[in-house]
Amino acid sequence: MMKFLSKVFSIVFPLVGFAFAVSCSNQQVVNKSSVVDYLYPKETVNVVEPSIPVLKLPIKLGVAFVPAQSSRKDGANIWSDNRALSSGLTETKKIQILSSVSAHFKKYPFIAEIQEIPSAYLTPGGSFANLDQIKTMYGVDVMALVSYDQVQFTDASFLSVSYWTIVGAYLVSGEKNDTNTLMDTVVYDIASRKMLFRAPGTSVVKGRSTPVNLSEELRGDSIKSFDQAAKAMIGNLDVELAGFRDKVKQNPQQIKVVKMESYSSGGGGSFNFISLLFLAGITVLVFLFRRKL
Repeated sequence: MMKFLSKVFSIVFPLVGFAFAVSCSNQQVVNKSSVVDYLYPKETVNVVEPSIPVLKLPIKLGVAFVPAQSSRKDGANIWSDNRALSSGLTETKKIQILSSVSAHFKKYPFIAEIQEIPSAYLTPGGSFANLDQIKTMYGVDVMALVSYDQVQFTDASFLSVSYWTIVGAYLVSGEKNDTNTLMDTVVYDIASRKMLFRAPGTSVVKGRSTPVNLSEELRGDSIKSFDQAAKAMIGNLDVELAGFRDKVKQNPQQIKVVKMESYSSGGGGSFNFISLLFLAGITVLVFLFRRKL
């Protein structure tokens, strides 16, 4: 009898332990920021009514990440805070992405200047009152708000049985990791509270890891996925901006465009300047010719 119980115990115990290990290793980490939560928080009493935008060319543009949210689900426990738990989206990485977005916008002649706004100047749920403050501080008229939503899934495969050995925990890649990322740039005219256009970008990264280096692998996958999503988003900016320009031409009553005196494509102003230089040159030649006489 004792031999039978011992044999049953030797079979059942590893299975129970394996099931426990699998259930504990299944987790979901969410790192996100939301333009909707930032501009239209639930605490907002007054409804924001957008008006007709009046875009003054050349545009003074601000670029910034909206405040982040993070949550993690591990078994029956769920908790959240404002830190990226395993995310590779550090402040340094945010600056790199904003620089890429800015470099893309700079090639357009209707952009006068671009200000990269640090995340610290955007308060969670700050809404348009916060954007008004940024407008005053940085002198921008239009804001490009960058948000993201990254979900990382970790599931233990059947190789996880090797975790019962020390070697398995270090060498066997029994954890399956999926990282899904959406990054989005939404462009708003601050004064009118009107969204002009948006450009999204997505990425999916699949990987494996051992239990020992799980956090390291998740962070690496996170960085890779953010880079891919940012690249796709920046590529879509051209498409969405072209569509927006067509919309302005077709519906001038919905979006008004005003060209400031400083905005010139090399027309009359350039001609007058060249003419003055030409006349000045003739005057100098006449003066020198008279002195020789």
